Order: sequence, then structure tokens, then C-alpha cells
Amino acid sequence: MNAPTKKATAINAFGQSLQRIGAIVFKELRQLTRDRPTFGMIVMVPLIQLLLFGFAINTNVRELPVGVVDLSHTQTARALVSDLTATQVVSFTETYQTPKQAEDAIRRGHVHAVLVIPEDFGQRLQDQRPIAQWLIDGSDTMVSNALLALQQMPFASGFEAQPSARKNTFEIALFFNPERRSAINIVPGLVAIVLTMTMVMFTSAALVRERERGNLELLITTPVRSSEIMIGKIVPYIFVGLIQVSIILGLGHLIFDVPINGRLDQLVLGVFAFISASLTLGLLVSTIAKTQLQAMQLTVFLLIPSILLSGFMFPYEGMPEAAQWIAEALPATHFIRMVRAIVLRGATLEDLQPDLWWLIGFTVLGVIAAASRFKKRLD
Repeated sequence: MNAPTKKATAINAFGQSLQRIGAIVFKELRQLTRDRPTFGMIVMVPLIQLLLFGFAINTNVRELPVGVVDLSHTQTARALVSDLTATQVVSFTETYQTPKQAEDAIRRGHVHAVLVIPEDFGQRLQDQRPIAQWLIDGSDTMVSNALLALQQMPFASGFEAQPSARKNTFEIALFFNPERRSAINIVPGLVAIVLTMTMVMFTSAALVRERERGNLELLITTPVRSSEIMIGKIVPYIFVGLIQVSIILGLGHLIFDVPINGRLDQLVLGVFAFISASLTLGLLVSTIAKTQLQAMQLTVFLLIPSILLSGFMFPYEGMPEAAQWIAEALPATHFIRMVRAIVLRGATLEDLQPDLWWLIGFTVLGVIAAASRFKKRLD
């Protein structure tokens, strides 16, 4: 065979190879467009990340809910509160009669901080002493740093510009994390993120795996009800979740010296409520996904906002109102408040009833919805 013929044969073979590759590419693209969950993930993941990072994520903390204890009851003290409000860093939402009431409110998570204005406020304006005291919840380092920055802010009424110009306008009492170590804040929040990822992923793939293996047909022929299948799928993973929580908090305490100030029974009950809600969310995903790949994709789709909007990485108060509404629909948001309050501030479930009842309600309604969808799919 001469050289031109060899060259023509090689070109022809290469052309046929490109045609075959093109046919496979065309087939995969058509298959991708028919796979609606996957196609949706291709579009929605970057879109949601863009919107979350662009609009919802804001490291500049604004409008933090704080309280005030005004023991001086003077016009000058009210002017100080007005000046602090004008900075837009804080919003005075509560008034307390004593510092003890203020400390209890911080422990329960009602406010992030309380400004205590002493009886001798007027005299302090003339002396070399700080004019008031901030009681601050230091369990969230980003929030506490924003409040500490108020020391350096100028006020419209010029409190820091009095004849006895002072270096520190306020005394600071930083509770629960006086050293401002980030691990104190991160480790409890990590419990929520790890449980969200693993619990949703495990259960979302559970029913899909049974369907792919053909085991659902066996379940259909038994007298087991849809709700019983849902509950039976949840229970084993509750123990898995408790093991994960023990590992994270146990090693966090040993390695990073994260304190566990709350009662263990309160912590276990709170964890149980969140694990149940997360597993229920996974069951809902399993009634939507048709394959294990789709189940994993939907899990990632839920995990992203759980990390970004729950308060784990960025302050909840820094997000716009629309993003806060989305955050309130996520179980992780409610549990992060609970676990940080119990572990770091020693709060009880009685102090955290709104978040606890939300998780319980989500679990009950989620099991009912998952059982209903499962029954329909069997039909």
C-alpha cells in the first residue's frame, strides 16, 4: 500500500472515530436533558451559589438584637442608646430592669448583648472611667467582634469627646468565650453540618437503593404500611447520628478545649430532635429521586444553603430578610441555635422551645408527607 493510500485510510479511520465519538456525545447530551433532576442541578447549583454569595452572605454584621439596662434614667443615657442605634450595628429590642435579667436573656439567646448604663452615668462622663458596660455573648466570634468594634466608633453626641477623653468608652464583659477562639463557635455548629450531610444522604439513598435492587416489590407484598417503612428506615440511623455527635463534641472537648456547659440529657434530646428532622428530610428526597445519583445531587443541593444560611459560617443577622426566611425553613438553622445555646451557654430546652417545636413539627409533617408520596409511587 502506497503512502497516499495509507494517509487516506488513516484520515478515513479518524473521521469515523470522530463520528462515533460525536454520536456518543449527542446521546449523552440527550440523556442529560431527559434527566430532569441532573439537568436542574447543572443550572440551579451555580445559580443558587451566585445568589447566596452575592446577596445573602454578608460579613458586615448589622441590626444585632441587643438589650439595655438603664439604671440612670437620664436624657443623656437615652441619647447614648440613640447614638448606638444610629451606628446600625445594634438594634435595641429589649429592656431589662437588672443586670441579672440581662445575663439570663443572653444565656437563653434572646439577645446577643446588653448595654448596662450605671446609676452614676452622668458622673462617669466627667471622670476617667468607662461610661457604661457591654455584656456580650462571645459564643459567636463574628458577632462579638462587631460589638467590640463599637469601642472605636464615633458617636453623634460626642460621648468620647468629653474633656476627659478616654481610650475605652465601655467596659466589656465577654461571656462563654472570653478568649474569642473560633473553635468554640465552629465545633458545635459543625455537629449540625455533619449530621445534615450524613443523615440526609443515608436516608435519601435508602428507598432508592431498595427500588434499584428490586426489594420494594417484596415490601409491597407484606402487610407493612408506608408509615411503618418510613419510621423503620429512620430508626437505625438515629444511633449513627448519636455516634457522630459523640465523636465531634468529645474530640472537640479534648483537642480544642470546647466547653460543654449544658446538661447532657438536654443535649441528647435536642440532637435526637434534629436527627429525626434530618432523616425525615432525607426520606422526602428519596421519594423524589429515581436513582442514587439523583439522591446524592439533591442532598448537595440542600447542603449548600444549610452551610451558608444557617448561621454556621456567616451571621444570621447579616443576611437580607428574604434569605432569613429561607434559613428558617432549614432544620440546620434551628439546631445550630440549640446546640450552641446548650453546649456553650448552658441553656435548657425550655429556653429553646420555638426551635425545638419547629424540629418536632417538621419531623411529624415530613414523615406524613414522605409516607403519602411513597404510597402514591407504589400505586
